[in-house]
Amino acid sequence: MAITSAPARSRLDQEPLAGLPPETLLELYWQMLRSRRLDERAWTLHRQGKIAFHISAMGHEAAQAGAACALRRGHDYVVPYYRDLTLVLSLGYTPRDFMLGLFGKQGEVTSGARQMPSHWSLRSANVVSTSSPVATQISHAAGLALACKLRGDDRVALACIGEGATSQGEWYEGLNWAAVHKLPFICLVQNNVYAISVPVDRQMAVPNVADRAAAFGMPGVVVDGNDVLAVYEAMKAAVDRARAGEGPTLVEAKTYRVVPHSSDDDDRSYRTRDEVELWKKRDPILRFRAKLEAAGLLTPDQQSEHEARAQAEVDEAVQFAQAAPYPDVALAAGGVYAPLPQEA
Repeated sequence: MAITSAPARSRLDQEPLAGLPPETLLELYWQMLRSRRLDERAWTLHRQGKIAFHISAMGHEAAQAGAACALRRGHDYVVPYYRDLTLVLSLGYTPRDFMLGLFGKQGEVTSGARQMPSHWSLRSANVVSTSSPVATQISHAAGLALACKLRGDDRVALACIGEGATSQGEWYEGLNWAAVHKLPFICLVQNNVYAISVPVDRQMAVPNVADRAAAFGMPGVVVDGNDVLAVYEAMKAAVDRARAGEGPTLVEAKTYRVVPHSSDDDDRSYRTRDEVELWKKRDPILRFRAKLEAAGLLTPDQQSEHEARAQAEVDEAVQFAQAAPYPDVALAAGGVYAPLPQEA
């Protein structure tokens, strides 16, 4: 739901950006902005010693918001990876859900506070839980896509992954399976240049992850991951193709994480501050904001409204999570997703 309406007339009345109506464009911006403000607060909470761990989506907001916009939310299956904060927020995860996970409090939706933060799961939105080992979600998503095909429904399965995880065997196995069986599957690789501290040129000898798609017999698409509309268009084409029964697509969104890999990482050991500052000038939120302002869709007052609402939601979520109780220790022995047989 968009938080504000667009002006009655704009330069997009005749030629909307990426074919999207003004309210959808503003919603995309809102999801990116809200994710960034939550992300920033999580870093502050960690530095204050109030939470134990955080892994950030900063820099990835456009890739994730654009991908979510291309899906039928609540209908298609999504198997995310740990950096997908903007994606899951766009699909229905709430700031409260996020903060309960960070604090490990009662009511946390993914596992009852037994999983580490950012291991997303939301049954109502068909967001499927993943495990910590990277790339395992590719096999899960390929299996979901096979189930969709066997049932004859029109759902698609999206799996997200970082470029470092494409060195894992599960990635090759999952994509090969999806291609052989012509499954309604999309793999979105968010290439942020570093697999923790290992640069991409030490991960692969080809310039693009998408170049590997030819080996599987599927299309490979490279897109500017800091341009939310470019990602939406690439993902929309891949989703339409999958839904039409034409098989899987590998989409590579080129982006950059402007913060360390996680709260436990010191990125100064493997990249320069000049490099980071250069990429900050390509910030996906600032780029999209400039487009909306140039199109007459986002005024200074509307921007202030967005910021105030994002701040209020973040503050409320933190207060809610801090006040929530910790789970009863006895719950640790119970089932995570369903009662154990003796409990039923």
